[in-house]
Amino acid sequence: MTLILSASDLAASADMGATIRAIEASLADQARGAADQPGPLSMRLPDTDARYLVMAAASAPQGLVASKLLCDIPSNARAGLPSQRSSIVLTDRATGETLALLDGRVPTRIRTAAMTAVASRHLARPESRILGLVGAGALALAHVEAIMSVLPIDTVIVWSRTAETLDRFRRAVEPGGTEVIRAEGVREVVEMSDVVCTLTPSESPIVLGRWFRDGLHVNAVGARPRPDHRELDAEAMSRSRVVVDSLETVLAKSGDLLLAVDEGALALTDLAGELGQVIIGSIAGREGPDQMTLFNSVGMGLQDLAIGRLLYDAALERGLGVHVNLSD
Repeated sequence: MTLILSASDLAASADMGATIRAIEASLADQARGAADQPGPLSMRLPDTDARYLVMAAASAPQGLVASKLLCDIPSNARAGLPSQRSSIVLTDRATGETLALLDGRVPTRIRTAAMTAVASRHLARPESRILGLVGAGALALAHVEAIMSVLPIDTVIVWSRTAETLDRFRRAVEPGGTEVIRAEGVREVVEMSDVVCTLTPSESPIVLGRWFRDGLHVNAVGARPRPDHRELDAEAMSRSRVVVDSLETVLAKSGDLLLAVDEGALALTDLAGELGQVIIGSIAGREGPDQMTLFNSVGMGLQDLAIGRLLYDAALERGLGVHVNLSD
């Protein structure tokens, strides 16, 4: 039987702390060779602005193979539709049985923020108190929850293009006792923060490396999975110790990295390595308090597998979702 889980089913089961722990463990498995994370397949149909990505991963410890279809369709916005939609299939690694089909919206938001938290735990200065957010939507709210669980954050400085989005963000965050400061521009966010998360679907740089100060950690998260889209300029990449989620993945779809390499700002050999290698100690993360660090996050199937395992198990325990016999 296959369990079908809707967005509401998944929202009821999501647990940020458990997801952070699961993602960290999965990255360590990847670094040790117990999990496989191939590069994604990216397809573009002629005469459209859409891209369709297949993101897959397999894990021996989790007993799963996961496959995610991500549809990135910017023109959807003109019709009032989400510009990104996705579905995740979980398969039993031993038998090949399709265990579950998950709507991708909730898992993607939670696992993206959890991945950023893992990176911040290993790359940011442990005393970091000020979190800067470039963007104030649902992903920003998830990032506040995630990063506050791994660092002693007491202040959030945030910039958004729209006042309405920022007001919603403040109403959600301030009742918890965290100070929220509205920035007049992106530069103010970067210059005032200990940790910065870029969370916009920008096509061209809105974060400039010349604004970076000693000790800053940046999580580059928001750019669409396309080799010609980026949020950071080449100087931001070249001034930082760059750690990636998956080398094969960033080479396929990270404009932040690929455009900086094309412009001669850095070489692929300048990359420090993958986050999983930092977690198991095979490479260094931050090498000193004044070093600028940057996590280039483009998303990977192993993240979906890790949260998928949690959500599937929780749904079974709580009796959520609908069971369907696909072979009937």
